[in-house]
Amino acid sequence: MKIPYYPGCTLKTSAKNLEVSALESAKVLGVELVELPRWNCCGAVFSMATDDLIHQLAPIRNLIRVQEMNEKGIVENENRVVVLCSMCFNTLKRSNMFVKEDKERLEKINNFLSDTEEPYQGNIEVIHFLELLKNDIGFDRVAEKVKKPLKNLKIAPYYGCLLLRPEEIAIDNPQSPKVLENLLEALGATVVDTQFKTRCCGSYQTVNRKELVAELAYDILNQVKISGADCVVTSCPLCMFNLDTRQEEVKKAHPEFKTIPVFYFTQLMALAFDLGESFYRFDLNYVNPKPLLSEKIF
Repeated sequence: MKIPYYPGCTLKTSAKNLEVSALESAKVLGVELVELPRWNCCGAVFSMATDDLIHQLAPIRNLIRVQEMNEKGIVENENRVVVLCSMCFNTLKRSNMFVKEDKERLEKINNFLSDTEEPYQGNIEVIHFLELLKNDIGFDRVAEKVKKPLKNLKIAPYYGCLLLRPEEIAIDNPQSPKVLENLLEALGATVVDTQFKTRCCGSYQTVNRKELVAELAYDILNQVKISGADCVVTSCPLCMFNLDTRQEEVKKAHPEFKTIPVFYFTQLMALAFDLGESFYRFDLNYVNPKPLLSEKIF
């Protein structure tokens, strides 16, 4: 299966560990994620103003790239685009809905882009990689490919906001999501439920209010520890930064705090598929997970 794939900016820099583990894990499952040519930044945050059409240009340009991939035969009859980053997913999907539900908006955007782009036809579907795993591949298929079960790891899923809110773009039940839990069980891990798994990590407040974000991270991670988990898994580069890298600030505010590893779900897939160090990229995780993995897996 070949399917268009939108990486976004962060996956080419600080979240390279998300991308490389995902692309190789997808291959194991018979999926080739084909990167969009000439993609641009998604815009990072969806505009809350209903008349802010200019903010939709960046995401819509990326959806036009998917149309072009079909026209050029790079993919065949595939009008979906897979996204890995939760922020990019949220922005692209909401912008897509924003123009699809109002033909006048779509016409205005196409008119503005007419000198540089072909018209967006409004026929592209934005999906997250977790949705592809759940709906197309199936977790039974994932379990079949596991070579190194994560049976000794107790893992707390963390969704954050952007995969589940607003409800109309959610990849799962916003109140009681299970897709990460189902994936982890397919990988052989023990899932530990926590009451803060859908709580906001602080998002972009981390830029100018890192002390606030450190407190939010402390609450979330402390709940994980109380629940008995060994580590946390997420899908969002911003959540990863706030829960992983911000543990440095957490320790300053709470000297008794002991660090806990945070993984991308794709890193755990790559680990369970036994793909090798070059595809785990644990060197990019702030909290070194190797001592935990040496005790539990290796």
